[in-house]
Amino acid sequence: MASKLNAGEEAQLEQTIEMFEVITQSQPNDYQSLEILKEAYSKLSREPEVVNTSKRIAQAYVHMGQLSSAILEYETILQRWPDDPDVQLALKQIESKADNFSFGAAPAEPVAPKPTAPSGSGPRPIERAPARDIDDGRRAMLRIFVETKTIALNDFDLCWTSPDPAAPPGSVLEPFIQVLSDRGIMPVERSLKLLSDKSRLAYLPLGQYDPDLELTRTFPGAVCQRWCVLPFDRMSKSVLVATANPFNLQAAKELTEATTSRLLWYLAPPAEMTLYLRKIFR
Repeated sequence: MASKLNAGEEAQLEQTIEMFEVITQSQPNDYQSLEILKEAYSKLSREPEVVNTSKRIAQAYVHMGQLSSAILEYETILQRWPDDPDVQLALKQIESKADNFSFGAAPAEPVAPKPTAPSGSGPRPIERAPARDIDDGRRAMLRIFVETKTIALNDFDLCWTSPDPAAPPGSVLEPFIQVLSDRGIMPVERSLKLLSDKSRLAYLPLGQYDPDLELTRTFPGAVCQRWCVLPFDRMSKSVLVATANPFNLQAAKELTEATTSRLLWYLAPPAEMTLYLRKIFR
C-alpha cells in the first residue's frame, strides 16, 4: 500500500513507471515489462492503472497466441471488476477464436522462455561447442554479425574475447559491441538495435534509471565483471538484469546460481553498465 511507502520508495516506483511505460509503448507485447509496470502501480495503489495494465498483458498474450495465459489474466481482472465490459468482450473473442481452432489442427501455444536466461537465443548452433563446454553467446553473435555480412569475420575475431570462467577477471571486461565501437568497426547504437531485433529483449537506457547498487552488491562481483552484467533493480520476486550480450547463457547460469529470484533481462548500453560496475566492484 502507498501509505506504507516512504518518499524514496515512492519516487523509485514513479521512476520505474516512467521508464517502463516508455519501454512498453515501443514494445507492447513485452509482457515481462508490463508485469513490472503492473506491480509498480499496485504498490502505489493506483487501481485503474493496475487494471489497464492487466488488460495490456492479456492483449500481449493473445497477440502471441498464448490464449490460456490471456484468459487467466482477464479472469484475474473479473475477480475485482466482474462487470468490466472490455474484459467480457475480450473473453468472448478468445472463446470464438478457440472454437475456430477446434475445427482444424490447433497451433501449439508457444512455450514461454525460461525467465532465468536471456530470451531470444534461438536454435542451437551447428558449429562444434568449445572444449570448455560453455555457451557465452559467441556462436549466436557470430551468426548475427558475420553471417549476415554486417561485419567481417576478421573483425569479429579481433574484437571477441572468451574469458575463462574459472579465473578472476580483476576488472570489468568490455563487452563485444563496445570493443567493436572502440575500434571504429560498428557504432554501439547500431549493434544494440540489431541485438534488440534479434533477441526481442527490450532496450533500457540505464542513464535515465536509478539502479539499486546495493542489490548489485549482493551478486558475485566476479560474475558481473567477467560478463559485464548488471542486476539493477528488484520488483517483487524478480530481479532486473542489464546485459549487452543477450545470448550469453553462461552468464545467465552463473547469475541464476547466485539467487532464488527470477531474472528478467534487458539490453543496455555497455558504457553505462561498466560505469556502474566499476563503481561497485573496485
